[in-house]
Amino acid sequence: MRLSTLLLAATLPTLFLTAAGVARAVEAGDPALGKKVFAKCQACHSLEAGKNKVGPTLHGVMGRASASEADFTYSDAMKNAHLTWDAATLDKYLAKPKDMVPGTKMAFPGLPKEKDRADLISYLEQAAGSAQ
Repeated sequence: MRLSTLLLAATLPTLFLTAAGVARAVEAGDPALGKKVFAKCQACHSLEAGKNKVGPTLHGVMGRASASEADFTYSDAMKNAHLTWDAATLDKYLAKPKDMVPGTKMAFPGLPKEKDRADLISYLEQAAGSAQ
């Protein structure tokens, strides 16, 4: 074998592992960065239990059924969505809320950057907690 072929063969696995590690890091999200992304959400959403604003509280959102927060008036679209808020569902919803739930009252256009969504979801997992 030629030296260049041997070097390439030795380097490729490292490149793939590094790329996979970077992909996992983006997928996992950074809660500290997610807290900064949450600044876009906090005008309408609280992390306090029972404190609804224009949007429902996000306290205990992970694992919670959509349109299930007490004392919040949801759109018919959200009532009929029958979603469970987990990382995958939130990721899809936060990308373009009105595409996933047409007719939702949420006016926010979405977070187009996958990294921002991953960071926000990581922050919500940590700061908002899960449904009891």
